[in-house]
Amino acid sequence: MNKPRGTEKTVYRAKFSSITDTDICNAMNSLGEPNRNEALSVDARQELDLRIGCAFTRFQTKYFQGKYGNLDSSLISFGPCQTPTLGFCVERHDKIQSFKPETYWVLQAKVNHEKESSLTLEWDRVRVFDREIAQMFLNITKMAREAKVESVSKKEKAKQRPLALNTVEMLRVASAALGMGPQHTMQIAERLYTQGYISYPRTETTHYPENFDLKEPLRQQANNPYWAETVKALLSEGVNRPRKGHDAGDHPPITPMRAATEAELGFTEIMPWQSIPLEESLPNCEKGDIFPVSEVKLLEKQTNPPDYLTEAELITLMEKHGIGTDASIPVHINNICQRNYVTVESGRRLKPTNLGIVLVHGYYKIDAELVLPTIRSAVEKQLNLIAQGKANYQQVLEHTLDIFKRKFHYFVDSIAGMDELMEVSFSPLAATGKPLSRCGKCHRFMKYIQAKPSRLHCSHCDETYSLPQNGTIKLYKELRCPLDDFELVLWSSGSRGKSYPLCPYCYNHPPFRDMKKGMGCNECTHPTCQHSLSMLGIGQCVECENGVLVLDPTSGPKWKMACNKCNVIVHFFENAHKVRVSPETCESCDAALVDVDFNKAKSPLPGDETQHSGCVFCDPVFQDLVELKHAATRHPMHRGGQGKRQGRGRGKGRRPGGRPNPKRPKDKMADLAAYFV
Repeated sequence: MNKPRGTEKTVYRAKFSSITDTDICNAMNSLGEPNRNEALSVDARQELDLRIGCAFTRFQTKYFQGKYGNLDSSLISFGPCQTPTLGFCVERHDKIQSFKPETYWVLQAKVNHEKESSLTLEWDRVRVFDREIAQMFLNITKMAREAKVESVSKKEKAKQRPLALNTVEMLRVASAALGMGPQHTMQIAERLYTQGYISYPRTETTHYPENFDLKEPLRQQANNPYWAETVKALLSEGVNRPRKGHDAGDHPPITPMRAATEAELGFTEIMPWQSIPLEESLPNCEKGDIFPVSEVKLLEKQTNPPDYLTEAELITLMEKHGIGTDASIPVHINNICQRNYVTVESGRRLKPTNLGIVLVHGYYKIDAELVLPTIRSAVEKQLNLIAQGKANYQQVLEHTLDIFKRKFHYFVDSIAGMDELMEVSFSPLAATGKPLSRCGKCHRFMKYIQAKPSRLHCSHCDETYSLPQNGTIKLYKELRCPLDDFELVLWSSGSRGKSYPLCPYCYNHPPFRDMKKGMGCNECTHPTCQHSLSMLGIGQCVECENGVLVLDPTSGPKWKMACNKCNVIVHFFENAHKVRVSPETCESCDAALVDVDFNKAKSPLPGDETQHSGCVFCDPVFQDLVELKHAATRHPMHRGGQGKRQGRGRGKGRRPGGRPNPKRPKDKMADLAAYFV
């Protein structure tokens, strides 16, 4: 054993790529020092994955576990590499679900040969999407009784030799050709390595070094019953150097080190499944030959959606986007299978489960970077720079943790967004929800889920619409929003509180710039809609600066108007038959005038009059009929506590965005998550 000279260190590194006598002896005779930068890079990767994974996994598992009866996973895990891996699978699923087939037409002709069976000709145009044009081509070709050979061409095809085998390519080939999962493949490869059959199976390199002895591995295969003749021919005729591939500076490509009775090695002569497929043999013909046409027809077909990702395709995407290393890729794919996020279908295709789909959609809804490969790819580049000594370990670690710490806190504050998707997919309450109002997109009934947070769900469109909380929801006269055709619903906090109609779509997707998410029709600025603020607003609130008193058209015969910002309610015109907001305004206070039609038996007007128009605030006839009150209870006017008033009309004490301060978690699991990040 030769130690490096001029050092008294006791820890050395022996580098070898195969468990053979020669490699072990050479490694012990050329000991080196451990690479501190590479060790720091590994430490950084482990610490980042552990702390980030633990924080997100523990929080979301604790939050969702036991909340839904049919949630089929005991551990809802998150991983910086695992989650983007799942994202690739769900992205393909979404493309399949959103695919709309298109009809196209193909012209097909068959000709006869003297002694040959009928021959099907391929259309040079391939296909057309216009039936009239296709029919025109059919009419033209139908007139022909013979087909003339215009030209004859022959091509010689050659397939390039494969690159030397690295880990990722081994995983792809094993999945596509042998039907083996990545995790199983790595287990077999590790066993072959420890038994001395192959070199180290974890490598990114596809290039043999110039001093690599290619003949020695071949000699080990000279007596193999399957390819002995091929090997002997190579040894006698000389070995061509392999194609130059990528040198990652780690281990040489995976190489067989000794013969085995059951193995598959070589190229097309001994790997016929990789050979160029033989095309259909054509009859001998020359330019000018004539073939009688036996049939010409038009075939109607449809475009097909993409299929689910195979393991081999997923491995390619992970390698392309820098998700995981050659050693960890099988672990990440195995994890999403074990967590029941995907199932392995026939052909080793990965189909996402409902849980996997909801998780990815939830991440996209809260923070798309949690599932996109971009941020992890950037982290991997920084880790590689640490290994090369070009980046500071502590700075990379602190910077990355700071980014994910912010993302984690935002994720905790926004978990209700994922909760909405979870409840729709897994809660039995969603199945028992009752049809309430029609969707403006598909015009089918949406189900009203009464459990908090209450919402509407369209199963056909797979869309969920949030609703105001702490009140009752019912259909509003089957009236529809003029913007999106959704049926309106009425929110009410009770007979002594306020109520207002709202459009489920506008409530979640504000149609105008001056509107915010969570606003009902009493704050909508549509200029002509009969339910909007423009048509029902009467005047400025008497107690808050920003609010407007809006007529509640459903409150009769105990009519009232309520502030759309605070809890002020104004009762007026009890037992009136009809109350309508006039387009005219008061000259004194600029409030909208009100037209009132009283019942004849209970009219407070002099002279048995039943109709009067005037200003609620200035008209002396109306002054004794107006009573100012406050809502019986303080209640949030918007989803999830948005708009909750600490003082009348001001919204004091709220955080930006209107969300209340979240309660500090009391469970140990969440405290641990806070500790990790």
